[in-house]
Amino acid sequence: MRYFNPVGSHESALIGELPVNMPLNVMPIITQVAIGKRKQFSVLGNTYPTLDGSCIRDYIHVVDVAKAHVVAIERLHNKKNKTPYEIYNLGVGKGISVLELVNAFERVTKQKLNYVIAPPRDGDVTAVYADTTLANNELGWKAELDLDYMIKTAWNWELYLAGRKDFI
Repeated sequence: MRYFNPVGSHESALIGELPVNMPLNVMPIITQVAIGKRKQFSVLGNTYPTLDGSCIRDYIHVVDVAKAHVVAIERLHNKKNKTPYEIYNLGVGKGISVLELVNAFERVTKQKLNYVIAPPRDGDVTAVYADTTLANNELGWKAELDLDYMIKTAWNWELYLAGRKDFI
């Protein structure tokens, strides 16, 4: 399974991503800035050839990733795999720019995010998103949860970690 930026948490807000050091994924950084654990979020670049200049990535909810694993394990258990190993891309199959993600976070959570535009990282590409055709056709799997839900559950997890109960 090749994941494209898994985000979110369980709807109960009892299970989520808790990076030990600096998060490697964008959503925990965003939620930590919004809750006050970090001072600022850096959008890395605004000169990419995209509508808003920020790079584009594919985000998928962790529950959709888990469901894909269940389907894949059942496929193996039922000996329906065509080769000893199979590779599937897990994403929603479309990209969202980093600035679109920031705007969506602010809209869904009603939290103003402290962010700046920073220089792009060396080696970052303009857009990366999954071609999920094989997973859709071979596994009968498709991502179901949308960006607003990803943001909602990620934010609720951060609120839970802070001991707050004002979930959205």
